[in-house]
Amino acid sequence: MNRLIVYAVTIIVGLYISAKYSEWPVNIWCIGLFIGLYYKAESRERIEMLTVISLATPMELFFSEVWLIYEYQRGLMPLFVPVGHWFLFDSGKRIAEYINKSIALYILIPFVPLVIYGVYEGTDTSGVVLLILVLLFTKFGPQPSLYVTMAWLALMMELWGTYLQNWTWANEVPWTGLTAWNPPLLVGAFYCLGDFLVNLSVDKFENSTQIEVNT
Repeated sequence: MNRLIVYAVTIIVGLYISAKYSEWPVNIWCIGLFIGLYYKAESRERIEMLTVISLATPMELFFSEVWLIYEYQRGLMPLFVPVGHWFLFDSGKRIAEYINKSIALYILIPFVPLVIYGVYEGTDTSGVVLLILVLLFTKFGPQPSLYVTMAWLALMMELWGTYLQNWTWANEVPWTGLTAWNPPLLVGAFYCLGDFLVNLSVDKFENSTQIEVNT
């Protein structure tokens, strides 16, 4: 619980300071916090932390600099963003422990009427695609409780970040002909993809390491 509070304060206060003043104090704090947690972490968690960084960084650069589905306030991605993905990922893991996977799909129900509204108004047609992705991850993925948790956590974080104008999502999604709210309602689909890739990578790494040890 203490770590969840630290993460929440870091994200809420950090995004405010970055938007209103400067991103550098936030960069220093977030990277320092990440290093401190890494130092205290056990082996699997360290692998997870490094995997999140290695996946989040190129994905963020691709989305913001190549695909252009959103734009950061000062142009380039702030340095606190990749480690911020770890804070959100770890928060999701800890909260997901309290959610029974048998009810995971039901937790997504409130999204459905809002997706329908977005499509009807034509303002967030991407919501259908993203909802389908989240449903697929939740139904067939290995950690349904984590995916539904991230769908809501990511939305709350994105609402705060876009409200402060740390970043802005494009209303017209490049290359697709789809529209999106700022932020997209099911922005958590991107986080679900990232979490799935992290867990897949960590499991594969641990299995290969175990095989090498046994041989």
